[in-house]
Amino acid sequence: MDAARNTAQDAVSTPEIKSRLAAILRATSGNFLEQFDFFLFGFYASAIAKAFFPSENETAALLNTFGVFWLGALMRPVGAIVLGAYIDQIGRRKGLIVTLAIMAAGTVTIAVCPTYASIGVAAPIIVLIGRLLQGFSAGVELGGVSVYLSEISTPGNRGFYTSFQSSSQQVAIFVAAVLGFILSELMPKDVVDAWGWRIPFFIGCIIIPFLFFLRRTLEETPEFLKMKKHPTASEVFASAAANWRIVLLGMMLATMTTVTFYFVTVYTPTFGKNVLKLSTQDALIVTCLIAITNFIWNPVGGALSDRIGRKPVLLTITILAFFTAYPALSWLVSAPSFGKMLAVEMLFSFYFGVYSGTMLGALVEIVPAHVRTTCFSLAFALAAGLLGTFTPFASTWLIEHTGNRASPGFWLMAAAASGAIAALVIYRKGSEALAPKPVTI
Repeated sequence: MDAARNTAQDAVSTPEIKSRLAAILRATSGNFLEQFDFFLFGFYASAIAKAFFPSENETAALLNTFGVFWLGALMRPVGAIVLGAYIDQIGRRKGLIVTLAIMAAGTVTIAVCPTYASIGVAAPIIVLIGRLLQGFSAGVELGGVSVYLSEISTPGNRGFYTSFQSSSQQVAIFVAAVLGFILSELMPKDVVDAWGWRIPFFIGCIIIPFLFFLRRTLEETPEFLKMKKHPTASEVFASAAANWRIVLLGMMLATMTTVTFYFVTVYTPTFGKNVLKLSTQDALIVTCLIAITNFIWNPVGGALSDRIGRKPVLLTITILAFFTAYPALSWLVSAPSFGKMLAVEMLFSFYFGVYSGTMLGALVEIVPAHVRTTCFSLAFALAAGLLGTFTPFASTWLIEHTGNRASPGFWLMAAAASGAIAALVIYRKGSEALAPKPVTI
């Protein structure tokens, strides 16, 4: 009777989310800025290389740019641990406001940075600092939003709710691609390369105040408010270290998502222009359409996994991706065309969307509840920082050193294998790998 009375009292004293739709929009708003900037950095990689990393060798300059892109992402695990512990201790709402502030600082830094011709070696250093700030924030942004969505989800719909973390990013990709298309139509290429590429970055700066407004009105999750005790930072670190096996498996699971995502979004415009020699407009149209299909497939994957289970969806997609990635790219590069590029990218978009929508719900479920943000964010940040954001660099390097324009397919196959192995271990009957290691808090 006492237990029932306490439960009833908790239900009365803990406020419920007033509008889940509004909560989803507010929580995912910060994702827009992150992915908007990440995509712009990848799409305008060639122009950024000329502005901040001058070199007589175009490939070397491009590799330098993608290298900075990747180095910034290496800050993700640091941000996941530091900011993840902060969010697990003080709350989802306050933590997501902090991550947005740090991300905004990085965006503004890159937007206003003078070129190498103006200030010399200080230019690439400033750009790197901007990327490090963005990486530090992104390390927990995705995890924080995913955890928030999972904690406000209705029973039996966790996969569907968490899938909107990834779906929201596709809106940013679409808007960025549309802006890029408009610029390419209104400005000569040399003007865009010289300074026009900054315009979308400035637009990103302009919308920052609106995003802050949305985040400030975010409600705390009832699940967090019901927790009797919130762990200190040292307790969060200890628990995350004790559960390293879960974090490692989570990283392997997320690798398929991050590698495929950065291939079909950030790297696709460069692949279309520099490798396939298609027009800028063709590459941007493909990217716009990919953003739309990504947006659709994510909730489809999440909802499907809520109905039939996470394992069947994860294994089906990874097996299909493993056996079709290289043949699909080989078919594309044999005689590149807009239609063939669109078909291949649509296939990869299907893989990414359905898998990602499922994976997010799976990852939230396997990490310990009391350090959910830290462990989720760390697993995802390791996958994105070490492998996902390395995709543009890896693809460029593979093509340069093998002479095979379809060689990025091997990178995609490796990511699919990682996801399949992780799913098999995680959902193995009687698996001890997922048993949370107890840590006194």
